Amino acid sequence: MEINEYLIKLFQIIKDMENVSLFRERAKLSKTEFALLREIVMEGENGRKIISSELARRLGITRSAVSQLVTKMEKEGVVKRVASPTDRKIAYIQLSDESVAVFEEQCKEANDIMQHVVDKMGEDRIRELIATYDEFFAALTQVQKEVKEEIGER
Repeated sequence: MEINEYLIKLFQIIKDMENVSLFRERAKLSKTEFALLREIVMEGENGRKIISSELARRLGITRSAVSQLVTKMEKEGVVKRVASPTDRKIAYIQLSDESVAVFEEQCKEANDIMQHVVDKMGEDRIRELIATYDEFFAALTQVQKEVKEEIGER
């Protein structure tokens, strides 16, 4: 394979993976909404709360986009803003009681679909795939760092 073919295939893989859904036909939450809830849940499991700016950083979207998403989800009763007891400028984003069940249901669906994939491919091949990805990403990250250092030396 020529180097350009590798690049084309990599872009195709990225595009394909962006379109992958681990949810049934009609999920109650979009991928972004699910990711937002996942971040809130992960913080909660660690005994912490999360604010919009941190959600934006973790999701790779603007604070404005998070604000719009949270406002939409708040109107739908999925999340709620809770004022900080110590700082009036801070509002934590938390799951509503109703959304916990929806989130857990979608987690179960994603796990079920992933289990079917593992059943088809086998655990060894899935582990190999993940290990290969980790190795590829580490190499790519290292090359990017080296290129930045090289550019900085000029």
